[in-house]
Amino acid sequence: MQTNTEIIIDLKGENNQAFGTLYKNYFGVVNRFITNNSGTNHDAEDIFQDAMIVLVAKLRQDDFVLEASVKTYIMAIAKNLWFKKLRTANRETEFTAIHNEKFYAEISLAIEQEKTYMDKLQYYIHQISDHCRRLIHDMFFKNQPIKQIQQDYGYTSIHNAQNQKHKCVEQIRKIKEKESKKKCKNILIVG
Repeated sequence: MQTNTEIIIDLKGENNQAFGTLYKNYFGVVNRFITNNSGTNHDAEDIFQDAMIVLVAKLRQDDFVLEASVKTYIMAIAKNLWFKKLRTANRETEFTAIHNEKFYAEISLAIEQEKTYMDKLQYYIHQISDHCRRLIHDMFFKNQPIKQIQQDYGYTSIHNAQNQKHKCVEQIRKIKEKESKKKCKNILIVG
């Protein structure tokens, strides 16, 4: 079974195996969503295929960074495409007609809404320094006591270890704040 990283590499390189893996892993979820929201299996197949096109187009952009799991991204795209299709009076809208900046901004917002707490936390943690990433991991994911952190990291006192923890948490807070401001701009663009 391919990992998300392998799938992304394969999609960038036009490997058909990645499409098969994505279909096997995620079509069922998309199909359930579409059929539970006034759609048919055929609609779900169309939407899934269109979601794959959007995913590959985004992955092949040099500046694109996947900030959520592949599943989250596919579901966000599929939901956005389906709701857009339902909103149109003519259900036969050409897929190519909706490829514009507003469409991609809407996809970004939908992805943000789909992200789980852990997706978001992992994204923020990957933005901080290596030292802080290790410290946060040891403290919050491994639940190591502060005394152990002090010893492992060579801090002269527990107070110094707590100060470093505070600085690392502050790094995450600043990144989160910066992302929130960026998202507010996107909301204004879409709205």
